[in-house]
Amino acid sequence: MKRVITYGTFDLLHYGHINLLRRAKALGDYLVVGLSTDEFNWNEKQKKCYFSYEQRKALLESIRYVDLVIPEENWDQKRTDVHEYHIDTFVIGDDWKGHFDFLEEEGCEVVYLSRTPEISTSKIKEDLH
Repeated sequence: MKRVITYGTFDLLHYGHINLLRRAKALGDYLVVGLSTDEFNWNEKQKKCYFSYEQRKALLESIRYVDLVIPEENWDQKRTDVHEYHIDTFVIGDDWKGHFDFLEEEGCEVVYLSRTPEISTSKIKEDLH
């Protein structure tokens, strides 16, 4: 079984998120999503989420492409997660290109997917404001 992992906040879930999850799942058989906790979002990213971690987790768990949701609590856990969850492919948006190439040293393929250009959580928040 080929295992894939991706990470994100997934606040104000939208079709760009679904596109990312669908494309990530297409790269393997089992998709793990590392979901940023509220504390991690605030302490490390200075982001306040509209939905709580538990609400965002419930939304992700209801999506057919997602097999498992785990908490993302710090930047450094990716290397550990690759081993703990026996990950073959790490997937993230191409705005992070080059940042996670170090995972290839762990025997994990790294794939940077293009984002859905016309949609983002930041744009939604900006438009609503």
